[in-house]
Formats: sequence, structure tokens, C-alpha cells
Amino acid sequence: MRSRSVQPAFSFEYIMWIFMRISGLALILLAIAGVSGAFIMGARTQVDLPTLMRWTFFPNPNHVINSEIPDVAVGWATAYWQVMQMLIIFFAVTHGFNGLRNVIEDYTDKTLLQPFVRGLIFLLWLFALIVSIYVILAS
Repeated sequence: MRSRSVQPAFSFEYIMWIFMRISGLALILLAIAGVSGAFIMGARTQVDLPTLMRWTFFPNPNHVINSEIPDVAVGWATAYWQVMQMLIIFFAVTHGFNGLRNVIEDYTDKTLLQPFVRGLIFLLWLFALIVSIYVILAS
């Protein structure tokens, strides 16, 4: 009879595995909220389909500025939509960079290269989040 080694309950890999599932679900729910919000604000009659899709995944008032909606700044450029944008960006960027980390670690040895690659991916992730949040708050 072989003895099995017990793995730690909450390792980094397990937490990231759970996060990938949660972030994928969160992105789907945020997309549904974006489409629903756009429909509530009049997109079903005043915005074409490509504009609606841009709004769904990056709800920015500049995406609907040339539409027939009378006052874009009042309804579309609110703190609610900025928070929605930040949540979408956080989950999408983190989901993507974690997937990149998984793929790269499959092809690298567990030597000194792995911590270097993780650090580089972390810095790129941090840079992407800072730039995107700046763009959201500045628009």
C-alpha cells in the first residue's frame, strides 16, 4: 500500500485556479450588467450593435458620444459606470495575465527563471492596471 503525500490546502496554484473560475463568471455577469444598463438607458433604440458591444465590455461615454442619445454625460459618465469599467478591467487583466503565467510556467524550468518570470508578469500586470485605471478616471 502506497502512502500519499498531503498537499497544502490553500496553495498559490489552487487559489489561482479558483480565481480563474470566479473571474470568468464575473466577466460574464459584468457583461450582462453592461448590456442591461445600456438597454435601460435607451440603447435599444439609439445605439447600433457595434457601439452596444463596445459599451458592454468597456462602458466609456466616448463610445456613445456620436449616437442619438441626447445627454451622454448625465447618464453614461457616472461613478457607477466607472466602477463597472474598473471591475471589468481588473478581472480581465488579472485573468489574462494569470493564464499567461500558467502557459509560460509550463515551458520554463523551476529554476531561477521562474521567480524572474513571475516578477516580470506581476510588473506588467501592475502597469496594465495602473494605465487602464488612469484612462478610466481621465475620460
